Amino acid sequence: MQKQRLLLAFILVLVIAAVTVLVKIPIQLGLDLQGGAQLTIQVKTTEDIKQITSKELEAVLSVVENRVNGLGVSEPVVQTVGSDQILVQLPGVNDPQQAERVLGGTAQLEFREQKPGTEAQLVIERQVQQEKLLRQEQLRQTGDQNAIAANQEELQSSNEAIIKLFEPAKLTGKNLKDAGTQPAQGDNAWEVTLRFDPAGAEGFAQLTKNLAGTGRSIGIFLDNALISSPTVGPEFAANGITGGNAVITGNFTVQTANELAVQLRGGALPVPVEIVENRTVGATLGRDSIQRSIYAGIGGLVLVLIFMGVYYRLPGLIADVSLVIYSVLTIAAFVLLGVTLTLPGIAGFILSIGMAVDANVLIFERTREELRAGKTLYRSVESGFYRAFSSILDGNVTTVIACAALFWLGSGLVKGFALTLGLGVAVSMFTALTCSRTFLLLVVLGFPGLRQRPELFVPNPPASVKS
Repeated sequence: MQKQRLLLAFILVLVIAAVTVLVKIPIQLGLDLQGGAQLTIQVKTTEDIKQITSKELEAVLSVVENRVNGLGVSEPVVQTVGSDQILVQLPGVNDPQQAERVLGGTAQLEFREQKPGTEAQLVIERQVQQEKLLRQEQLRQTGDQNAIAANQEELQSSNEAIIKLFEPAKLTGKNLKDAGTQPAQGDNAWEVTLRFDPAGAEGFAQLTKNLAGTGRSIGIFLDNALISSPTVGPEFAANGITGGNAVITGNFTVQTANELAVQLRGGALPVPVEIVENRTVGATLGRDSIQRSIYAGIGGLVLVLIFMGVYYRLPGLIADVSLVIYSVLTIAAFVLLGVTLTLPGIAGFILSIGMAVDANVLIFERTREELRAGKTLYRSVESGFYRAFSSILDGNVTTVIACAALFWLGSGLVKGFALTLGLGVAVSMFTALTCSRTFLLLVVLGFPGLRQRPELFVPNPPASVKS
């Protein structure tokens, strides 16, 4: 009895800890439950790279992963699909166009020196460029694809005219070590901070020295589009701006500044890419999925609890308590291990409930066999757990092996199913062999009157059954 009381205290501590975890830490939901964006990225060939090999695909995958991490999305999925595509799932992202801009942009950063005598022309071209950019935003709201395409061609021509006003780039993003954001002067204004490596710091110092006090600007180009053109004051004429730190100023909001910083930190894509699919999973679908899954899970659990109580009587009721504890412990384990819950993951959890029931069924059937053989109630319970252990272990081990194979060889949602099922099976072993056994032995040893009523454990017990 002392041993069983200690086990009971341990179980209570676990349950209290699990409930505390569930109250304080929210469950992470996957794309299909909370909504978000799913993008398919097509990796394209170039004149130099005629065929996409695993080397190019892995390089693009690395850059995309860096950019996704910079977005701060919880539990994203980034994986290759076939030989030339990458699938990106971003749970909770409400602006798929923003994700497309960040993930699909090549982000080739260049710093160019403005040519002498082009100051007035640059002002005119910049004004034309701003008008085209404003027009592009207005057209995107209307959805007129033909007008958008025409304006994009005009914008491209404007960018080409501007780039001719600058010398070829001698400093690029290859020398960039880090990029961040910080507030700038003005209402809701932001700027992008840059930090160069030693070679980049030297190149930036020389560039700013050449332009200091001349009135000509540094052309900061992203993918051949001028995004900022700051001038350098005469105070830097001697040595330029040293130290390797720089700031990109412009009409940045906190969102656009962060997008640019993410692209720059992520690096340039080694080959061109194209977003061939940008699918949005709405929050309404997620809520419906969660609601239906909860109904299915609760409904199945209630039916199982009723069956166990009716068919197995007192042991069945004890098993019901163990199943409730099992559910709480399993969901708490999901939260602590950072499992992202998806619809297949919920299916794996519900299936693991069946595995937990199966373990109790084996135990109780063995106990009934012992009772019918004329053993005492206590000996029957002990023998039932002992005889059922090998069958429970074999069944759960084979299931865990299958889950491991699905997790390591599968991908995406298949992994979620395998992980929740595997964790559920592991917890079910604990609850069946610890919780059910502890509760049953406490009832048998702590309530002598029940030992005189074997019919609570098995229908029509033989007359030879003793306490």
